[in-house]
Amino acid sequence: MISFPNAKINLGLNIVGKRADGYHNLETIFYPIPLEDILEIEVLDHTEKPFELSISGIPIEGNLANNLVVKAYLLLKEKYNLPPIHIYLHKNIPSGAGLGGGSSDAAFMLKLLNDTFELNLTTTELEEHAAKLGADCAFFIQNKPTFAEGIGNIFSSIELNLSGYQIFLIKPDVFISTAMAFSNIKPHQPELNLKEIIQKPIAQWHKWMANDFEESIFKEIPELGKIKEELYQAGAIYASMSGAGSSIYGIFKDNCTLIPNSNEGKYLLNL
Repeated sequence: MISFPNAKINLGLNIVGKRADGYHNLETIFYPIPLEDILEIEVLDHTEKPFELSISGIPIEGNLANNLVVKAYLLLKEKYNLPPIHIYLHKNIPSGAGLGGGSSDAAFMLKLLNDTFELNLTTTELEEHAAKLGADCAFFIQNKPTFAEGIGNIFSSIELNLSGYQIFLIKPDVFISTAMAFSNIKPHQPELNLKEIIQKPIAQWHKWMANDFEESIFKEIPELGKIKEELYQAGAIYASMSGAGSSIYGIFKDNCTLIPNSNEGKYLLNL
């Protein structure tokens, strides 16, 4: 069976408090976008290996056995009698971009295994398994616009539909470390809650909606701030960095005239 794990963007990201465990509490909105990986599984016969993994597309650094799709498979295999499988993963979603590509792959693997082997796991059970793999993995189980709190793991549904808009997404070849992202972060309560902001016309979002990581990251990597400004100059009605990654997106009401080129990390998507 085959599935197509999609990416997400963050609409706003407020760091609202420091936790006793060293993490930060945040508020953000996850919105799914149609930039997709390809994930397929096939049952293996006559093998002693629990799984095989083939990856193509955008290169992934690190030990492939630690990939989240493998961890998702092994997590369910501990509880259910899953057969050996061959996992095919084609990466279109860039890593380190704040787009949730790895988390989406993991969640879609859980759903794919559930459907293929008729495990009859409920949505709640799938979300519980996904949460063990990463804070935002569970979002991709229902995969709909969501207000997230805590460390990005407490979800509530929202009404938001950006159908008819276009998004131009740029992922430059830069790396953002966790230390860089959180440098000079000062937790605060925003003037308006994100749930209130999204009730306003999108053309007003830039007045109220912000990503708190931008201030420190743009100082370290001015290129990202320039990309955001260029998107506004090209006619974006809202532009932002997504999460703590290095991708910058612009939302366009009319047809975007910018030219996508995925080889350069540029994507034009219809929402």
